[in-house]
Parts: sequence; structure tokens; C-alpha cells
Amino acid sequence: MGKKTVMAALLVAWSWTGSAQEKAELLPYGDMDRWIVRKVTESGLIGGNTKLLYEVGPTDTIVGSTPYTNQGGSPWATSNVMAKVGVTKTNTSVFQEKRDNGYCARMETRIETCVVLGLVNIKVLAAGSMFLGTVYEPIKSTSNPQSKLGSGIPFTKKPAALRFDYKVKLSGEKDRIRLTGFSKSSKVEGMDLPEVNLFLQKRWEDAEGNVYAKRIGTVVVRYDKDTGWVNGATYKILYGDITSHPGFKPYMGLITNEEDFRYTQNSRKESVPVKEVGWGSSDDEVTHAILQFTSSHGGAYIGSPGNTFWVDNVQFVYE
Repeated sequence: MGKKTVMAALLVAWSWTGSAQEKAELLPYGDMDRWIVRKVTESGLIGGNTKLLYEVGPTDTIVGSTPYTNQGGSPWATSNVMAKVGVTKTNTSVFQEKRDNGYCARMETRIETCVVLGLVNIKVLAAGSMFLGTVYEPIKSTSNPQSKLGSGIPFTKKPAALRFDYKVKLSGEKDRIRLTGFSKSSKVEGMDLPEVNLFLQKRWEDAEGNVYAKRIGTVVVRYDKDTGWVNGATYKILYGDITSHPGFKPYMGLITNEEDFRYTQNSRKESVPVKEVGWGSSDDEVTHAILQFTSSHGGAYIGSPGNTFWVDNVQFVYE
């Protein structure tokens, strides 16, 4: 199947015609107009610079290296984080950007460097990402990045579609790189693509504290060309087992690879993986929603510097 055929099939899979009865509901802070600016001073050993980290939430400024938790009822977290691994270090790859009379979110794939005593000794590739959930700050290691995040929020509705405004600028590179900070850069075949993914789940916890889920609803879209602003892009949420649906690709399936597991806190406040064990149906209840926008689709430390993804006005559409 050629590329154009694949893209046509994907458009068919997520196409949305709408109806006169539809109702769109903005997610909390989904207009991206309110931001918290964090001013964090890094350790003197690595320069002692004050860095700005941006979080979606009630307009405010926070000064100091206090671990961040979601503010003002905001369900959004970002890849902007403070790490304390011997020294205090920050990463900023999500930015507030002026748009019309308000703001939007700009996510960038960048190489973050760490300079100790004037020498660059660590380089890490960091994609820009924002998602429904939380970050467990401070980050204390680079191992198992997903375990530092709480992915998803309690959610019980069944929207018909996901709608938002977006803009895309690709790096122009045909392949990606992998750069973890502890080895040289290596090539990863394939173009780096911004992605949005939405997974509606029914979760439960067993007596040992393990968390499992059935996948109830799905949207996964990757963008393979530059665009100007596309307003009101609307993607139908597919319910139930989508493996036989036109346009289905393996990356839209259940999350069964350990490296890709999303994490949550169980009832014991332990960070544990959410193991998707099967497909639910449109009749099943929904307990949680995972929604992520990212400038790079390949996972931790993989991408192409320069990939940029803008997002604004995130809504669920109901019939």
C-alpha cells in the first residue's frame, strides 16, 4: 500500500461529518490561554542559570526549585521538568506562544545539553509533549522515563470526536536520532512525525496493586507534512476493537510493549504500569482518558531536532 493510499485510509478512519446536534466542550484550560511560569535556578556547578518552565494552569509565576504539581484544577502536564540528579537541572521543550488575542502551546524536539565546569558532557534529545496527567518531580534518573509520569485522568464520558487547532513544522530530516546522554548519537530509520493519541480506558486494580485496562476508545494521528494553522481539526473516536478498521496501523493497537507502558499511581501511591489486556466495546464503561500531543512519535530520546507542533483549543465533541 503506497503512502498516499495509507494516508487516505487514515483520513477515512478518523473522518468526522458531525451533526446538527453536536456539542463541543473545551477541556479544562484547553484554550491554552493561561500559563504558569516557573523560574528555576540550576545548580552552580552547571552554570547557575535561571530557566523558565511553562505549565498550563492558572496564570501565575512560581520562583524556586519546588517540585511542581498540577495547579488550579488543570489536568495538563508537560515535558518541562526539573531534575535533581546530584545537581538541579531543567528541561524546557513546551512553550507558551502568542496567537491572536490569546496563547497556544508550542512543542519542540530539542537537544538539551548539560555543561559542567565549562565542558559539555551530557546531551539528551527531548521531545516536546503535553498530556492529561502529572509529572512526579523532581526527576531523579533517566531510566524508564514513563514511570516518572502519571498518564491519564479519571474520565467517564464517551465523546464522539476529538477537536483542536494545530500547526506542524517538520525538521526535514529523513531519519531520526537516538540520544540518551550516556552514549553517542545513533541513527533511527524513519521520519520523525508529530503525533496526537487519545486512549479511553476501563481500568481496574488487583489485590497486589497491579493496574490493568481495556481499551474502549482510540484516536492516533501522525502528521507527515508542514501545515499552516488548521482550525477545528476533528477526529472521530473509534470505539471497541479497531484492528479490522480501514486505516488501522500497528501503532494504534494495544500498548503491550513494556518500554511503551503508560504509568499511574495505584491505591498504595506506587507508580505502576497500566497494562492493556484487551479491547473493550462501546458498551463498556470508561474510567480514564489518556490524551497526549507530542512533537516526536518515537518514544523517549528519539526524534529529529527542529520538529515543532503547535496546539490550541482542545475540545471533545458529543452527539
